[in-house]
Amino acid sequence: MAKETLQQIAKRLVAKKKGILAADESTGTMGRRLESINVSSTEENRRAWRELLFTTEEIGQYISGVILYDETIRQQASTGATFVDVLKQAGVGVGIKVDAGTVRLPGSPDELITEGLDGLRQRLNEYRDLGAEFAKWRGVITIGPELPSLYCLRTNAHALARYAALCQEAGLVPIVEPEVLMDGDHGIDRCFEVTELALKVVFQELTDQGVELDGILLKPNMVISGASADDRADARSVAVATVECFKRTVPETVPGIVFLSGGQSDEEATVNLQAINVVPDNGPWEWSFSYGRGLQATPLTIWNGDSANVPAAQNAFRERMQVTSAARDGHLVS
Repeated sequence: MAKETLQQIAKRLVAKKKGILAADESTGTMGRRLESINVSSTEENRRAWRELLFTTEEIGQYISGVILYDETIRQQASTGATFVDVLKQAGVGVGIKVDAGTVRLPGSPDELITEGLDGLRQRLNEYRDLGAEFAKWRGVITIGPELPSLYCLRTNAHALARYAALCQEAGLVPIVEPEVLMDGDHGIDRCFEVTELALKVVFQELTDQGVELDGILLKPNMVISGASADDRADARSVAVATVECFKRTVPETVPGIVFLSGGQSDEEATVNLQAINVVPDNGPWEWSFSYGRGLQATPLTIWNGDSANVPAAQNAFRERMQVTSAARDGHLVS
């Protein structure tokens, strides 16, 4: 696919007012989400939940793209239309998670490496033929007393870059996701230090492997205090630190930054996003979102596996989209 087409897709995904819905939970992760509301993780229940999200009215006003899982991109709505067609008819682009999850990093048992490069070229071509326009791969970085190691940063960055190069070869926009986890009691300064180093290593690998940076999107963590830290930094501190960190590390040619919610509550994820978008002189990028739990947690609880609750759950999902869209454009979140 022409470079210009990749650029167009990337820019469309970070259009004003819009962001990305991450509905790419693996079967195991989706199972845990459903178990949290006492719903069994059958294929039908997983399908019904995704249909609830994808058929919500006005989804195309707030969501530019949805990241799917292998099971989901092959499923159909109750009408018989594929989910791919349902989304495209709503004006929403289709993406696909292509990594195979994390395993322990050999030689560093407290760190993780993402698998899935074997056979990736063939899988990307198949997903493109199924209607995907973009893809996602997540690398995981843990903060600890002696972590992360440079070994972990380099191996994950190398995998992210190989994935990104293969995506562009197949005509898909790669979403590059190096996630520095919130787990721990570290302060915001430590998160800044690790995130800065991680991003420098990632972009060096992307450049070394010939990835066109104007045809990717970055899906990072915000620079934020650890989840169990004392006196966690407020939204303004998060915003200022995040913008400064990214100015130091992210090339200006990258079209947009689509933050993950990364364990933040619905409210925290939207308030922090709004604060980032109003920082003066915050760089050339579009600051958007690619939220999973940050959009789904409340409607999932309302749905509770009961078809009678679908309208109320869709209303809650619409409200979450509206609030997050407002935050993405720098409007105050009420």
